[in-house]
Amino acid sequence: MGDPREPPGGTPEGGSNDDEFRSVVFDESFVRAARIQELSAQERLSGAFGRATRTRGWLSLPRQAIVLLLVVALAFAAAVYFGISSPRGSVAPPSGTQLTVSLTPLAPAGTVTAAADRTNPFAGLPAGYADGSAGLGLPAATATAHFTGSQVQRALDTAQQYLVASALTPSTLTANGTAQVRALITAGELVQYDDSTNSPRDDQHHDATGWMVRFDPGQIALATDTVKVTGSVHIGELDGNTLEVTTDHTLVYALRPAGTTSDPAVTLYAVRRAVRLDIDRADLDAGRLRVVDTAVQAGPSSCSAGQSDYLQPMLATTAGVRPSTPPAVNPADHDRLAWQSCGVLGPIAG
Repeated sequence: MGDPREPPGGTPEGGSNDDEFRSVVFDESFVRAARIQELSAQERLSGAFGRATRTRGWLSLPRQAIVLLLVVALAFAAAVYFGISSPRGSVAPPSGTQLTVSLTPLAPAGTVTAAADRTNPFAGLPAGYADGSAGLGLPAATATAHFTGSQVQRALDTAQQYLVASALTPSTLTANGTAQVRALITAGELVQYDDSTNSPRDDQHHDATGWMVRFDPGQIALATDTVKVTGSVHIGELDGNTLEVTTDHTLVYALRPAGTTSDPAVTLYAVRRAVRLDIDRADLDAGRLRVVDTAVQAGPSSCSAGQSDYLQPMLATTAGVRPSTPPAVNPADHDRLAWQSCGVLGPIAG
């Protein structure tokens, strides 16, 4: 029987049995010290050798799971931090500037007179007025520095649709219609538009009459759907991304009292309306526009009547009180600024 101190199967070929190595590596005391001593059941129950029992917690999870949890926690913390600190985390206000409105009533110098011919109420107007959209004076579409001719034409078409819907369409004028105008307003102004039409107020930003010409259907009716118009439209670039359309028109309406069954007197009511419209590339594609500024002179009206919800015409045979200081104003005089507080209605000229 071989020496138990030798490796099983004897000494490897080319190996050595020198005792000097046994004394270092395979010393009997070393082997005894390296033996694994299995605890008895009683020892395990009694906590032999003073071993402490640890409660299993998250540290007992596999290392990969702990790393994954840390990564998820860091990602969540980063998302919360950047969501709070970044401007994108806040709700953006409506884009662009608010519409600014100037409304100037033009009081009659005396008693309001009726049109001489009820069947042809516009007979007394001078030359230069045309029926409806024919009098808008749209220019030819030519390319600008950053927009093609076809893009300019599309902008002019949208502007024309707005002018017709807001000042020439009977449902807008005397039937409280607002949908046709709303369909042309840029998304960034819809909140202001809805607020103006649902709850109009005289604050130069929420006047319904700044967005459109309209009369109280309980008081005013159209004697004819025809509206006489004269004026002009100009278009140019506000910047490389926006076209600016400026319009200046005088519109003459033939009005009568609402609900009358007889043949009432017809009153000519003049409205000068200067509007600035902006159309950027996104709105150009969507067929929408931004109404930036509106200046309105309208008469015969009372200087004291509220005009934010409806324009307030003074009909024929109504006595008007002449203001003491403002000079007479011709609403067809486009060389005169439309921004005034009140004035006296002068003769309607071309």
